[in-house]
Amino acid sequence: MLPIAQKFRLQGTPLSCERYGSGHINETYLVKTDAPREYILQKINNRIFKDVHGLMENISAVTAFLYEKTPDPRRVLTLVKTTQGENYLHTKDDEYFRMYEFVTDSICLDMVETEEDFYQSAVAFGQFQEQLSAFPADTLHETIPNFHNTIDRYRQFHEALEKDILGRAAACRAEIDFVLAREEEAGTMVNMLKEGKLPLRVTHNDTKLNNVMLDAKERTPLCVIDLDTVMPGLAANDFGDSIRFGASTAAEDETDLSKVQFSLPLYTAYAKGFLSACGDQLTPLEKDTLPLGAKLMTLECGVRFLTDYLSGDTYFRIHREHHNLDRCRTQFKLVAEMEKCWDEMAKIIADLSK
Repeated sequence: MLPIAQKFRLQGTPLSCERYGSGHINETYLVKTDAPREYILQKINNRIFKDVHGLMENISAVTAFLYEKTPDPRRVLTLVKTTQGENYLHTKDDEYFRMYEFVTDSICLDMVETEEDFYQSAVAFGQFQEQLSAFPADTLHETIPNFHNTIDRYRQFHEALEKDILGRAAACRAEIDFVLAREEEAGTMVNMLKEGKLPLRVTHNDTKLNNVMLDAKERTPLCVIDLDTVMPGLAANDFGDSIRFGASTAAEDETDLSKVQFSLPLYTAYAKGFLSACGDQLTPLEKDTLPLGAKLMTLECGVRFLTDYLSGDTYFRIHREHHNLDRCRTQFKLVAEMEKCWDEMAKIIADLSK
């Protein structure tokens, strides 16, 4: 990859280019130069992201907007231009590459270790929402169309169920019934957006803990990374996806469902951090929908896993038989747990919003 790295405007001569991180979509490399400086080089997966130009236009516009507010390379992802002055490289082999300045003295966590870490990730995503509140969301490209359109996710589920190409539906009737019982509620926020009750926001759409860079010493947020799915969306979806991922007591593919619980303390910690950072920018109705965002993002994720299972495991990478079925079951268990403590979830948001 050194020849590719040399096509970007680096400080110094590149000495090494090694695989870096644990991402599953793009290929990521750490580039070191003799300056000494470090950079992140990524090969963009154009099978997943078919409109690379639109994707990079989104990232360029959003990072430039953020840089105007916080001109600190540790606190906003900074694109490195190619030697030709472009924001990304398109090779003759139809491959796409981009480069960022490396965020120094930082750490990235794959799992919630403490409530404080989860709180700080919430502050990061809340700040992201607050800083971009004035950005015209409707000017962004949809890098993955209908990504959090729950109504469309149900349409895909019904198609997979009707075809049932591997005859798997009979063995997961309980999961199918769980999905069907919540279909009417699933489209609530999509319809609220269509009716103009909820505003369109710039949303990250992949608000996992490991998409936040924390200061290595202070463990406070520096910046949000992995901006490929930055699109127009709903604030409650970003909030909800974080809760889905971080407020569970078990791994996403845990087979022992007794270990899968919804943590109200972690939910509370995240809500405090998120609202403290962006609460003034959210409408009262947006705040009210935050618990619903948590439930529907978890339900939607489970529906996607179940749809893929019925379709023959064609989207999500699996590592064992029935892997996607196990994944959907953990999500549905979380939804059921949320439903049991629904009044408490709503009260926590209401109290924090006062």
